[in-house]
Amino acid sequence: MKINILFLGRCEYEKALEIQYDFLKKRQNQEIGDTLILVEHPSVITLGRRAEKAHILGSEEFLKDKGTKLFQINRGGDVTYHGDGQIVGYPIFDLKNSRIGIRNFVSNLEEVFINILKEEYNIIAGRDAEHTGVWVDDKKIVAIGLAVKRGVTMHGFAFNVNTNLDHFKWIIPCGISDRGVTSVQNIVGRAIDFKHANKLVLDYFCETFNYENYEEIHLNKLVSEK
Repeated sequence: MKINILFLGRCEYEKALEIQYDFLKKRQNQEIGDTLILVEHPSVITLGRRAEKAHILGSEEFLKDKGTKLFQINRGGDVTYHGDGQIVGYPIFDLKNSRIGIRNFVSNLEEVFINILKEEYNIIAGRDAEHTGVWVDDKKIVAIGLAVKRGVTMHGFAFNVNTNLDHFKWIIPCGISDRGVTSVQNIVGRAIDFKHANKLVLDYFCETFNYENYEEIHLNKLVSEK
């Protein structure tokens, strides 16, 4: 079994969202196979379906001055931040074909990062009984928020690799006021090879979800096939 991989590099959130919806439709129509999009976003704050605007602590003027946009989107969860040094992944995944429920899908996503952190960075991470995501003690290092449309997933995860943690002070992350956030860089005390970290995410994702290999796809090819 093979998965498609699309590396978007550094890409504005709005553009990546447009690509997600395009891929979602293609997957629903069985025009493409399961696909993982990996991307790094410039500074942006997104609000999920259960988000409270009070969880955004910075004023609109302040955030605009910082070059940070706000987006109301259809994923689960509350408020989250994306920015430089963070690996964001959008699995466009047909749950019906794989016969995996959404709970197991989320659990597998968590497992990807628990294993990466332990085996590659010697960081012990785990789950939290109350909140989704991956945690190192009481600090979140991977946020997870998904939507499922006609059996196909969109949105996904955000893995703090070299992320500027000060930017999380602009929000109450995921609406959780009594916990913190952390990053690989913050824990190990040095900047992490970001390109290599992306490759690790892909490799561990394939292993956890039982994909034997992957095929890298390119947007220009898909556009030409429309």
